[in-house]
Parts: sequence; C-alpha cells; structure tokens
Amino acid sequence: MQIKGFIDTTFLDWDGKVACTVFTPGCNLRCPFCHNHGLVLNPEQYEDVKEEEIFDFLTKHNDFIDGVCITGGEPTLQKGLDKFCERVKKLGIKIKLDTNGTNPTVVRRLLEKDLVDYIAMDIKAPLNEEQYSEVSGVRCEVDKIRESVNLIKNSGVEYEFRTTVVPSLHTFRDIEQISRDIKGAKLYVLQKFQPRFAMDRGLRNSRVLSDDDMKKLVKIISCNVDKAFFRGK
Repeated sequence: MQIKGFIDTTFLDWDGKVACTVFTPGCNLRCPFCHNHGLVLNPEQYEDVKEEEIFDFLTKHNDFIDGVCITGGEPTLQKGLDKFCERVKKLGIKIKLDTNGTNPTVVRRLLEKDLVDYIAMDIKAPLNEEQYSEVSGVRCEVDKIRESVNLIKNSGVEYEFRTTVVPSLHTFRDIEQISRDIKGAKLYVLQKFQPRFAMDRGLRNSRVLSDDDMKKLVKIISCNVDKAFFRGK
C-alpha cells in the first residue's frame, strides 16, 4: 500500500484510543474545503513511508497502541489496503478507516473479512446528485454513497458519519436533510470548517460558524440520529 505520512502516536484521530495514523495519497473527489489537498493533488511532493517502518513501530509498541487510523486522501483507492489491514490485525491492533463512501464494494469486502473495527464516513451534502456533485467537486454517484451508508449502519462495527459544515456550501436545512438521509444512525458528527488550508483559495477567508450555531445544528439533527455532536474550535 502506498503511504505518504505516518503519525506514530495520536489521541485526536480516534476518540478514546491511543492510535497511530497512516496517510494514503490520492482521492477521487475534489472537495473545495479539503485540508489534505496536498495528498490529493500533488502526492509526489511527499516521500513514501515504507510499510516495514510502520510495522516495526507497531510490533515494538503494540502494548500501548490501541489502533491504527487509515486516512487520506481516500484509502479505498489503494490496492494493498486489504493486506495492510490483515497485517495490522495479526498484531492484535484495531483499525479505523476514514472513507468518503464512494467505493461500497471495498467497504463491503473489508467488513466481510472483519478487517475494520471503526469506520468514519464523510457525508458531503444531502444525498441528491446535483448537490453532492457540487460540494464534492466532481460528478458523484449518490447511489454508491447510499449503499455505503447502509452497509455501515448494518455492519455491526462501530461507526460515525460526519460532515464538515461550510457556510458558503451548506445551509442549516442541508444539514438537517443529511440527518434525515442517514436517519437512525448511531452517531453523526458535525465538523467546524477550518478555512485556512482549504483547497479552494477562495474559501480561505470564509466565515466559520460560531459554537452557538454549531450547537443549534446539533439540536436540529438530534431527532434523526441516536447521538450527535460537533468537533472543532
């Protein structure tokens, strides 16, 4: 699996876990608010991280590392993802997968092979093709997004759906509609947009929602999901 970044210890990427984070290059979306756009647009600027470097670390420290977070970019584009996960699991370490949900076939396969313990799936917009494509920056097959949502909800593994709330792209009604689209989900997390490193330079001076506004949104969506909260200060 191609890897372009490795954080050996983090308390931020998996709530309640001591984890390390692996960054994979490339993505099939072009979200204008993406903050990891270097991995998406110009992954060649980063040196490759050898898998053996990561597994040496995990082998030496699996007494305190709870999990490995695989993020990107979009990890489900990586051909070696399954084998990487298999090696991590053999060490008795859990795996969290971050995904945009555009590859339900890969999500299904990982679930069927019991290779993931937690999935965090980004929901970019209400599940209609026009809005989803606009916010994602490319034409999206929303049926595939829906398929991934249903797979994850019915998988039996822990999960969260999450949306980065960009005021210039999302209305309160949009976020409410997303919560209806994933109705009954165990956890829906709203993330406060951080404009400083946005892919679209035109968004870098955009306003962000206040904590009070984020709390209002959480209250609005709470009737559709089991639990909701927001991240970001």
